[in-house]
Amino acid sequence: MIDLDANATTRMLPEVVDAMLPWLRDQHANPSGSYRDAKLARKAIEQAREQVADLISASPEEIVFTGCGTESVNTALHSLDVLSGNGKAVVSAIEHSAVLRQVDRFKREARLVKVDAAGLIDEEDFAAACEGAAFASVMLANNEIGTMQPIAKLLEMARSKGLSFHTDAIQAVGKIPVSVKDLPVDMLSMSAHKFHGPKGIGALYMRNGFDFSPLLVGGGQEAGRRSGTENTAAIVAMGKAAELAKQVLESNLGNDLAAMRNLFQTRVMEGVSGSTVNGDATHRLPNTTHLSFKDCDAAGMLILLDEAGLACSAGSACMTGKRKPSHVQLAMGISEAVAKTSLRFSFSRFNTLSEASEAANIVIKSAMKLRAVQGGGTGPVAIYTQ
Repeated sequence: MIDLDANATTRMLPEVVDAMLPWLRDQHANPSGSYRDAKLARKAIEQAREQVADLISASPEEIVFTGCGTESVNTALHSLDVLSGNGKAVVSAIEHSAVLRQVDRFKREARLVKVDAAGLIDEEDFAAACEGAAFASVMLANNEIGTMQPIAKLLEMARSKGLSFHTDAIQAVGKIPVSVKDLPVDMLSMSAHKFHGPKGIGALYMRNGFDFSPLLVGGGQEAGRRSGTENTAAIVAMGKAAELAKQVLESNLGNDLAAMRNLFQTRVMEGVSGSTVNGDATHRLPNTTHLSFKDCDAAGMLILLDEAGLACSAGSACMTGKRKPSHVQLAMGISEAVAKTSLRFSFSRFNTLSEASEAANIVIKSAMKLRAVQGGGTGPVAIYTQ
């Protein structure tokens, strides 16, 4: 299977698995204990905190481990809601559902900021939305189309209006260099399984001195910021994944990913008439391409691609199979009909140029087959009637 669904999740690196195993198999102590094995667990967690902090140029005490990326996002927004006083919540219309659904729960007014046809936030609309607002949350890179927002500029605009600022950087951290020194946000969310760590572990960066109200309370772990017995094995693995991600980023990982993505995209565009690229061509993640295929239902394409040994997604992995048009594409002005012909392909360091070429051939053949069996676009059920 050629896996081009890295934005959904990534395969754990062997070194990450090796770092994790002792804490699953042999070292079982609760890191809150006072005995020797517990202290070893605590030391391992603090080392991982340093590794994660180093990946984004933060201080270790600014890192809070969470159960996943969604919890990181929910925790940040919960805290902002509790402590920010009156005023609107400002978010972009293409945020992940972890942001949009959490904001929907607030009693305060929320303002969805428009994006343009490339998925870039409308800066005039953002500036207007910041008037009388309390805080903003804008993702660094979109999980579906890969478009990257001008966070530094948006942050400057928000600061001038007195807003606190959170960014969902879950799709960006580990794929591109991210530094909180360059992007001095108040809070930033990340997730290990997006950069070859395990699922079920995330982290929240919280700027030193920033007010905070925890989402989870109880035993007071994570300096009272996230209660619950720490998942030592997953935290250690996230730390190792962060260390390796930084090493690879310093060796220009983005160039390798972009080379594979560009080769794949160019061949597909040449081989499938009527195909289009969605999202900004310049300001996007190096590993991501989001394509629409004229007269090719995405659900039918997914079936054929899976049978041919290629994994990808129809929009966000969280929405695949629900047969609803992507809110991201609709916000960009893409019609519902076109949105239902769109697929996301996302590369990781485990892919190769030869796989990119082979994957392009598979997509081309699948699109031709689907068009042949659907004729007038009758839908994916036609595949089973031949």
